[in-house]
Amino acid sequence: MLPLRRMAAAMCRAVHRNYTMSASKLLDQRQEMALEENCIVVDNDDHAIGCATKRECHRVDPNGMLILHRAFSVFVFNSKGELLLQKRSPQKITFPGCYTNACCSHPLFDIPAEREEEEAQGVRKAAQRRLQYELGIPSSEVPLDSLRYLTRIHYKAGMDEVWGEHEIDYVIVLHRDVTLNPNPEEVSDILYINRDQLNSFLRTVKSPLTPWFNLIAQDHLCQWWDNLHQLNHYEDHQTIHRF
Repeated sequence: MLPLRRMAAAMCRAVHRNYTMSASKLLDQRQEMALEENCIVVDNDDHAIGCATKRECHRVDPNGMLILHRAFSVFVFNSKGELLLQKRSPQKITFPGCYTNACCSHPLFDIPAEREEEEAQGVRKAAQRRLQYELGIPSSEVPLDSLRYLTRIHYKAGMDEVWGEHEIDYVIVLHRDVTLNPNPEEVSDILYINRDQLNSFLRTVKSPLTPWFNLIAQDHLCQWWDNLHQLNHYEDHQTIHRF
């Protein structure tokens, strides 16, 4: 009887090992496919000048340079005025395991609708797509007119000698209650914090922050947070804030 139990246990371990290896291989394949998606390459004034893959945009070249490309960061507030934060999955290529705002990604050159520039239509469509993919928020809960485009920031941040970010980042605010079902390949944790908890969170959080969230949190976030019902006063589509 004992050998049969041992045999069964060994078979279970083998099945689990094969499943784990298959899941890991599938994740690697999806990451490789994502790295081949094309971002929108821009000049310093955010004029589109071409495209490059996500791999090319985030890979530090031998001279320490990174390709400037278009991105977005979505800040989600619920009806209580609480801010949604996510912790990036440890599988992410750039800044894994870091806390950041609700959703951060790129409009894709490969999707023509996401290249639309009038009223940041393309960026907002990309934000709608990624909110569903990363956080499981149904698109029906995020109509385009609920995604308020505030302003843009230009920043550069190296993660290490291989990977980094160099982006003109569109700041988008969504102020409504949403259904959350995070994708574990993208997000390892989510939490809401209220306005009074922000400074304490920034001081005591044990995981690092993404550089773009840290910049925005230090410079603009509180002003927007205190004025969620009159954000039209903070819309600035002319300025690109340089960091």
